[in-house]
Amino acid sequence: MHGWIILDKPLGLGSTQGVSAVKRALRDGGYGKFKVGHGGTLDPLATGVLPIAVGEATKLAGRMLDSDKVYDFTIAFGVQTDTLDLEGVEIAASPVRPTLAQVEAVLPRFTGPIEQVPPAYSALKVDGERAYDLARAGEDVVLPSRSVTIYALHSSPVRGGGPLAEGEGWRGRSTRESPGENPLPDAPHGPPPRAGEELREITLTAHVSKGTYIRSLARDIALALGTVGHVTMLRRIKAGPFTLGSAIPLDKLADTAKARQLERILLPLRAGLDDIPALSLTPDQAGLLRQGRVLAGIHADEGQYFGCSGEIPVALVEVRSGEVRVVRGFNL
Repeated sequence: MHGWIILDKPLGLGSTQGVSAVKRALRDGGYGKFKVGHGGTLDPLATGVLPIAVGEATKLAGRMLDSDKVYDFTIAFGVQTDTLDLEGVEIAASPVRPTLAQVEAVLPRFTGPIEQVPPAYSALKVDGERAYDLARAGEDVVLPSRSVTIYALHSSPVRGGGPLAEGEGWRGRSTRESPGENPLPDAPHGPPPRAGEELREITLTAHVSKGTYIRSLARDIALALGTVGHVTMLRRIKAGPFTLGSAIPLDKLADTAKARQLERILLPLRAGLDDIPALSLTPDQAGLLRQGRVLAGIHADEGQYFGCSGEIPVALVEVRSGEVRVVRGFNL
């Protein structure tokens, strides 16, 4: 059991709870104890792709943190909350509602390298303290901007951004007293907006670099439109090489474990390195690398490789000046 289990994380579940669910599945299926870790935090109010590394794959979990991600997300216009999502309390309001044409006109401004200020309610540290802990304690948290890259950003056909209904107001929380509760469901979606029609919300798809905060992106898009907004839906549809196509819901994970069929959903260790070419090793070369030795005289382009002896993963290696050095070794 060395590889990846990709969860379709449900609403309200934290990433560490996802790890616990996989540990429980391994235990319930009688597979024994293995190291388990996640390949990138996904907020409780977000759903979708959560890569869980099992066994030796945990040595590659850090690479998932550096990978790009793809999200579907919905911006509700007219209200900004302190958390920039449904969990927070209202801190700003605006009567301005954009049209679809106006939204699409500003999206190019947020495509490519941009500067972004992370949300005050984030896990970033300020003087050794988590920003969200300081914010919840009532402190004024101001985080420095960071450089991120938005590779692609467009309106999503998955969920339309229906027109504003007369008298419709904000449907988020009024307090944060019960953060464990699920947020209110999304407002019903009407027909696609007509030209010039004001939108109460819009759903977008973003392909982003590591370190990008979708809540901040939503805030900044709303401000560029002359209004305010917050995220009401966030779904990760891709993380590195992993997509929803290989993701499994929690209930099916439990059923699969009880049937002792987790091997059927376990993706191989190599799946986390699909962007890295393989390097075929002889048994002698594999033995030397397992000892931490450096291989010389290797004819391969410089860069990282997935070193294998037959079908057995040996190490993530780096080739420099004809020498092969171990980056991460696998005990298989």
